[in-house]
Amino acid sequence: MGKRSKTGVLKRLREVKKAEKAALKREDLRERKDSGLEDEPDSAGSGVATEEDLAGYGFPVADEEEDTDKS
Repeated sequence: MGKRSKTGVLKRLREVKKAEKAALKREDLRERKDSGLEDEPDSAGSGVATEEDLAGYGFPVADEEEDTDKS
């Protein structure tokens, strides 16, 4: 039995870690698909800003616009 080089051992460990991570991702995806969570939109990734978000960025909100028009 020969002596293994350190770089070869480290490479093998990286490959094993990468394979385990991919297996976990596949398992999580399968669980999400089975539970039906995939169809629910994420609040952070929906792409549509709420009135509260717009107000936080300094944009006028519909209620504020009506008040300024009446003055």
